[in-house]
Amino acid sequence: MSAPCGLITDFYELTMVQGYYLEENYPEVVFDLFYRSQPFGSGFAIFAGLQDALEGIRNFTFSSEDIDYLRSLGNFRESFLTYLKDFRFTGDIYAMDEGSVVFPGEPLVRVHGNLIEAQLIESYLLNVINFQSLIATKSARVVNASGGGKVIEFGLRRAQGLDGAMSATRAAYIGGVAGTSNTLGGKRFGIPVMGTMAHSWVMAYPDELESFRRFAGIYPDTAILLIDTYDTLNSGLKHAITVGKELKKQGKRLGVRIDSGDLSYLSKKVRKALDAEGLYDALITVSNDLNEEIIHQLVAERSPIDAWGVGTNLVTGGSQAAMNGVYKLSAKKNGGAFVPTMKLSNHVEKTTNPGIKQVFRFFSGSEALGDLIILEEEGPLKIGEPYTFNHPLVEHQRFIMRKQRYTYLKQMLQKKMESGTVLEHPTLEEIRTHAQEGLASLDDTYKRIINPHIYKVSISDRLKELKGEMIHQFRKEFQQ
Repeated sequence: MSAPCGLITDFYELTMVQGYYLEENYPEVVFDLFYRSQPFGSGFAIFAGLQDALEGIRNFTFSSEDIDYLRSLGNFRESFLTYLKDFRFTGDIYAMDEGSVVFPGEPLVRVHGNLIEAQLIESYLLNVINFQSLIATKSARVVNASGGGKVIEFGLRRAQGLDGAMSATRAAYIGGVAGTSNTLGGKRFGIPVMGTMAHSWVMAYPDELESFRRFAGIYPDTAILLIDTYDTLNSGLKHAITVGKELKKQGKRLGVRIDSGDLSYLSKKVRKALDAEGLYDALITVSNDLNEEIIHQLVAERSPIDAWGVGTNLVTGGSQAAMNGVYKLSAKKNGGAFVPTMKLSNHVEKTTNPGIKQVFRFFSGSEALGDLIILEEEGPLKIGEPYTFNHPLVEHQRFIMRKQRYTYLKQMLQKKMESGTVLEHPTLEEIRTHAQEGLASLDDTYKRIINPHIYKVSISDRLKELKGEMIHQFRKEFQQ
């Protein structure tokens, strides 16, 4: 990804930070980035985009042209513009490992810095994390629906602009796709590039059989023939079998793709015909506006499909356009010590958790049992102690995680940036592997496409007590 310009921010961020600057009100603060509900009705999400976001924040600057543009708007004082000329983020960032399986309400990223720095990066950080996490989650759902099959990301031509296409390709690979049709994405991220042919190839030759033979002659090791240009069963399939037998004599394997029609019915008919001609190892790929629900149904019907080309619904989010990640102030320094802050709302789900927080994930062996949000000062938690899990929204709903129940604890938020310097540089393969390991740690009930179980994300006794005290104090002040 290219380095961001400092103007990649909402305008009100700039007007607010100028106000902070002029009022000399920029204490050290802590912001939390979290999201409120699972996308797609899923039982999990995949945290993606962190490495891109950190590199972007490291390079977040204002050029002389940017300063001239801001000056031309007439809203900004010269002293503030001079400050922006030398702006660099110099704070610390704690975050979960990119690729982590994550859940609503828990901080994914914790930003420490002065109020101006932490405020200015909000829009950029949310843009990168929200989109890539949405697409990585969609990708994981699609791959899961296929039963761990070979899914190819075909979304370049339908993505939301070129930046969206590149980010989607990266995120989809984290989520588990086997490869991409996006050639630049393959180069930039080291992702396997894959593809078949378009209907125009078939139509560019005098007849279908010749088009198949020409393609197989050029690409005998990777020949996947698109068989639905004219008539899938009565023309395309028959001609593909002819070429498949010719390839078999060369020790090569045929592949066919179906891009329209009833994919369950057609794939079964195609498989039966291929087997009848001795082409038992021939592969069947399907495409055509696939999503996880369609793939889940096709798998349930035992459709003999080897690979899935998924485009529009994968790289755009399909049924959900955006992840609802937010960025909220949770603590600010006052007189040398941090004091907790919180947002109060008439909608209980929008009332935030105050203070500087940490998240611990509890495991039994390799299985994730639940996440506990605690105040940083409470940690680190110790194995072998019982812990109370309080529902974050329901007053009297809680349970005890007894010491016999869990065998391992993982502290989820780790320092990723210190004084503006990125501390870790994991490879995309490492991030992808971490995502697969996280998914494997979840019981299958959380990964169901329809009606998944809700994973427990709870708050500690002390955090619950602090939150209750602050709500009581606010309401008392309002009534005066």
